[in-house]
Amino acid sequence: MPQAALGLLLMFVYSGSSLGAQLPHFKPPDIPGSRPFPWDQMRLPKTVFPVHYMLTMHPNLTTLNFKGIVCIQLDIREDTTAIVLHAKQLKTFNVKLRTPEGVRDLQVLENPYHQQLALVSDEVLTKGKDYEVELEFSAELSDSYHGFYRSSYRTSSGEVRMLASTQFEATFARTAFPCFDEPAFKANFTISVIREPRHIAISNMPKTKTLALPGDVLEDRFGTTVKMSTYLVAFIVSDFQSVSKYTLQGVKISVYAVPEKVNQTGFALDVAVRLLDFYDNYFNIAYPLPKQDLAAIPDFQSGAMENWGLTTYREGALLYDPDQSSVSDKVHITKIIAHELAHQWFGNLVTMEWWSDLWLNEGFAKFMEFISLDIAYPELQTDDMFLMKCFHAMEVDSLASSHPISTPVENPTEIQEMFDDVSYDKRCFLVLKGACILNMIQVFLTPEAFEVGIIRYLKRYSYRNTVNSHLWESLTDICNGDDLQEALPKQKEFCSKRDLESGKSYNDNLNVKTIMDTWTLQQGFPLVSVEVKNRGVWLTQERYLKSGDAAYTERRLVWWIPLTYKTSVSNTTQHHLMKSEADILRLPDEVEWLKFNVDMSGYYIVHYANKGWRTIIKLLQDNHTALSGKDRASLIHDVFRLASIGKVDLATALDLSTYLSKETDIMAVSQGLGELLPIYKLIEKRGITQLEISMKRYILDLFKGLISQQKWDDSGSVSERMLRSYLLLFACVRNFTPCVTKAQQLFNMWKDSDGDMSLPVDVIMAVYVVGAQTSEGWDFLLEKYRRSLQTSVKTHIKAALTFTPLRDKLKWMLEQSLLGEVMETHDLPGVIFYVSRNPIGHKLAWDFIRANWQTLIEKFELGSSSIAHMVTGVTSHYSTSAMLESVQNFFGSLTEETGSEMRCIQQAYDTIQDNINWANNNFSKLQSWLSKQHHVRNKPKPTNPHLHVDL
Repeated sequence: MPQAALGLLLMFVYSGSSLGAQLPHFKPPDIPGSRPFPWDQMRLPKTVFPVHYMLTMHPNLTTLNFKGIVCIQLDIREDTTAIVLHAKQLKTFNVKLRTPEGVRDLQVLENPYHQQLALVSDEVLTKGKDYEVELEFSAELSDSYHGFYRSSYRTSSGEVRMLASTQFEATFARTAFPCFDEPAFKANFTISVIREPRHIAISNMPKTKTLALPGDVLEDRFGTTVKMSTYLVAFIVSDFQSVSKYTLQGVKISVYAVPEKVNQTGFALDVAVRLLDFYDNYFNIAYPLPKQDLAAIPDFQSGAMENWGLTTYREGALLYDPDQSSVSDKVHITKIIAHELAHQWFGNLVTMEWWSDLWLNEGFAKFMEFISLDIAYPELQTDDMFLMKCFHAMEVDSLASSHPISTPVENPTEIQEMFDDVSYDKRCFLVLKGACILNMIQVFLTPEAFEVGIIRYLKRYSYRNTVNSHLWESLTDICNGDDLQEALPKQKEFCSKRDLESGKSYNDNLNVKTIMDTWTLQQGFPLVSVEVKNRGVWLTQERYLKSGDAAYTERRLVWWIPLTYKTSVSNTTQHHLMKSEADILRLPDEVEWLKFNVDMSGYYIVHYANKGWRTIIKLLQDNHTALSGKDRASLIHDVFRLASIGKVDLATALDLSTYLSKETDIMAVSQGLGELLPIYKLIEKRGITQLEISMKRYILDLFKGLISQQKWDDSGSVSERMLRSYLLLFACVRNFTPCVTKAQQLFNMWKDSDGDMSLPVDVIMAVYVVGAQTSEGWDFLLEKYRRSLQTSVKTHIKAALTFTPLRDKLKWMLEQSLLGEVMETHDLPGVIFYVSRNPIGHKLAWDFIRANWQTLIEKFELGSSSIAHMVTGVTSHYSTSAMLESVQNFFGSLTEETGSEMRCIQQAYDTIQDNINWANNNFSKLQSWLSKQHHVRNKPKPTNPHLHVDL
């Protein structure tokens, strides 16, 4: 199971600014006798643009360095004497300017703080005249996971083999070659790679020829790319092998992996072919390249990267073994491929102008995961999972340290932090919130109108850069725009159909920008309070804020909220656009109940005031299937959010949870566990034994009936199989005797067969976790981890090993993951996270981060999602003043260069303080409620009600 898919399962167990903007100016220090650096801003000047790069790279996988030469054709847009571009940690030499009059040398000045070079000419470079600049350069292959970096893997015979790969998003192309490393400086690239005969090279475009060079090396030359940003450039030198197929449009799809794992690429190949054909049709724009490669990289920090024509992936995000991989693996791999292929249009073809609008790229790709799979792979039932993504986004967005998804950023660390929160499952906040608000506007406009608007947007801005407003303009007035005479086929079809229909929901006069600015330009999300009086529904909105409420005085825009609702008398979804802080709805009839935010299609939560929650609770207890599984999950989510800020009493949320003993839907069950288990984890880390026992008993009592119904096999639908995995793992970790007994029996049988016995993949985590409880079982699992070539098997075992109660084993895992000899270092953030969820390991994980902080930020880069994952993940269940003080003391001792200004640190402070407040306000209430609940559940029932006497 890939880390992100496994993370979802384990969660339930362990619980665009312009150049003229007012930016800070940093003047680099002058060196005596040298010319001053001619530019003092972080962003590049708009005087010179690249047109075409001729780039040759020569990595040496023995000495682990590289050299290269780049010739850049320039577009001079204003007279200038300096060409300012990016370079970081590169040695540059032989820098020349080619002009129609000849070749001359340029003086090279450096500004390391801004990661810039200035190539200074003694003569003015004239606007509109033809110039080319040529630079030779060299550097070490990076030891991190960014730039042009070295990687390695171990074969089954123990041989270590080296490769070199790239990861340039967001600001790391400049570490591989001098370039204009901002997304708006698009250009064409003609790339050549020099390699040894034992290796292959692949890049964005197909190889056009291979030349033999002196020194027994070969030069692979690749076709010229389409116009694109530097962060999408990619090249790999390795011994990979591949399998290939063609799409309906004749695009060659190839999947690359290390030789011993190429037999695990078939599933990804079939998925990529089907999804590229889907996007060709959906976007009504043909994929513009002749090939699309997907490469599984042994060492890869992110989950995947959308390089145009050469997408790169973690092995766990691409490789699938039908006999060893779980249904969660299948879902996750399919989603990741869908995400990266969506980027080939939304992000690559049309790119945000600056990183402040990164959500335009990432939010849309996340949204398209679910759109594409709902149509192309309906059997995977991924639509149900979208709800969980919005809940994750809200968790971050409810903190005072949250930020708008369209937010100013300038330096590389700030840009990296745009990819914040929990790894490249792309559960990062801005990605998920972006996807959720896109889903909301799609429901509001109708899917048909939304699709037409998106196609319109992509057609208008192909090979260009955009800002927020360009998307909203394309979604507005799609049947009356200036381009209607040249309308797309889908646009004509939609508008003709709309004209024939009465009562259409699409509003021609609606300005989408007016609505969406209230969601993208400010942080947070609304809490809508609903109070029903006869046939009137009184509505109010305010910001939902978990922490810092008293200090929150920032002025905000009133959200324009596309409300949806159903009632007891009508199952038809009704729509209402709320445009003010208070509003009134008039119902045609009085109703017993109403449910707002149908299927959680909107990015807001709802409070049912007065007796509203009591009515909802009664409905769930009497007839919970009157509402959809998504609606039930959203009610669970909302009531616990409200309880956390005191809007409702904790008892109300817990009363609602009692209906879960009748629940079977995966979304509602998962959400129920997702609310109750974090409470349990807070208690567990506090060491309040009696309360911990009571809470654990309550949770097990709720779900033991459903747990007992689970089969220990791989039968059923995708959602049934995923639910089985969640429940059995949860039950075994919580020592539910029937589960532990069965898992132990299966583990013993598997161990006695020396691992040859085939276990049902859906229950394998429960079996491994139980086996890891003893030293002998843990060692056996580790040996199987060492020997296995199946990526999913290694991922399952590694996660299971973190559940051990053996402190020395956990400590060894942390140390070995940092060394990277037995366990891959790129998985270290996940190992730290899971160890921190273990009650034996949470202090180990925190101590490990503090002791190795400098090494971690060098390996994973300041501002990266991996660093954020470690910081927020390890501290998210801390709930005492002593823990907060420990965290503040450590991070307070850092300098800006070592991470003191990272947003994730403030998020950690906010979360711990919120946990402290919650614990102080609710632990006694929780104990009282659990005591009453235990009494009610265990109260003897009279055998003959007619003989009962009420004393």
